[in-house]
Amino acid sequence: MDDSKQIKEMLAQGRTSEVVELLEKYVATNVQDDEAYFLLGNAYRKMENWQMAMNSYRQAMEINPESPARLAYDMVVQILDFYNKDMFNQ
Repeated sequence: MDDSKQIKEMLAQGRTSEVVELLEKYVATNVQDDEAYFLLGNAYRKMENWQMAMNSYRQAMEINPESPARLAYDMVVQILDFYNKDMFNQ
């Protein structure tokens, strides 16, 4: 993905909705770009859209099993496990 640096800067600036829109359009025609799916997962994670983040990370891992999406996916699973356990302690 040629614009990954720009996308990362947009994410750092909190422009997650813009990033999601750009990347959703991009992956519609570039379905084998694991980095784009990884970045899309990061944007969804920042929006706390856990299901879409996990779906994006899984897509990246299917394309490239060595993708950093694997670590990000595991992190989301740990976050959700923590939240779910915490709900029982209220």
